[in-house]
Amino acid sequence: MPLPTARGEVSGALLDALVREPGGATLPGGRSLRAADPYGDDAQLALYVCYELHYQGFSGVDDAWEWDPDLLRARQVLERRFLDALRSEATAHDDPQAAVAGLLVEPADGAGVSHHLRDEGELWQLREYIAHRSLYQLKEADPHVWVVPRLRGEAKAAMAAVEYDEFGAGRGERVHAELFAELMTDLALDPTYNRYLNATSARMLAVVNMMSLLGLHRALRGALVGHFATVEITSSPASDRLAQALRRLGAGEAAVFFYTEHVEADAVHEQVVRHGVIDGLLTREPALAKDVAFGVDATVLLEGRFAEEVLGAWREGRSALRVPL
Repeated sequence: MPLPTARGEVSGALLDALVREPGGATLPGGRSLRAADPYGDDAQLALYVCYELHYQGFSGVDDAWEWDPDLLRARQVLERRFLDALRSEATAHDDPQAAVAGLLVEPADGAGVSHHLRDEGELWQLREYIAHRSLYQLKEADPHVWVVPRLRGEAKAAMAAVEYDEFGAGRGERVHAELFAELMTDLALDPTYNRYLNATSARMLAVVNMMSLLGLHRALRGALVGHFATVEITSSPASDRLAQALRRLGAGEAAVFFYTEHVEADAVHEQVVRHGVIDGLLTREPALAKDVAFGVDATVLLEGRFAEEVLGAWREGRSALRVPL
């Protein structure tokens, strides 16, 4: 994957530095880091690029950048501002059970992206949505693996069981990221990893960046568990609606299979995460209850904002991508 196109002063300085040797480049300064909108394109792209060094990296970028201390210090400023903004705006619950309870009831008049695509969405809109989601789905479950060494007992066992399924249960062709790549091919999209990074919005970047932020920091393990629970609880019904959308719009079996696979798998995962991971974690570390609730609330906030952006664009008849397909 080549480096993306800059979206402002911070991401521009970062991208200019990464094509040079670590220690011999000028990274974004404190003033520009503190001035950048924590939810904006510039800061979110810079964070995404920093985190991607821990995943697959970029062509032409020295692997030594991954743990460069100057880069980590710059990233820390962006992380703190992003996390502070989330804590200020997302926090709605202290009790994780109350936070999770709100996810367990499907509204009769749901109006989310999956509802729109199922009932009236057009093929171009479905393809845009898949392009947006590819930033995470092509590395599905990777951000969550980092929490496994930070758990113990029942929570570790339950989390590992879910991750085992996400990674194909020992079969490479059933790895969920590979299944998503087949879905993209079926819809005539390019399944190359990070292919649509330049096209996706800051709100989608924020959704993916939050996963990496929570996964990479041991202190945020409770929030990562809350986030993961939210994903698993809401996935099954949304996947069913997306499978129906794909069938209605004439997609092939490879595309439909990705979501039908998640309907059944994530219905099981929901129970495992709620009773195994969350309960197991809080039995050992009850002080993390507020963090788990925050992980739920922050996920709901960012996913809601992304949905508002996408649906708002489509209602106006325009693309929800920065670079239309």
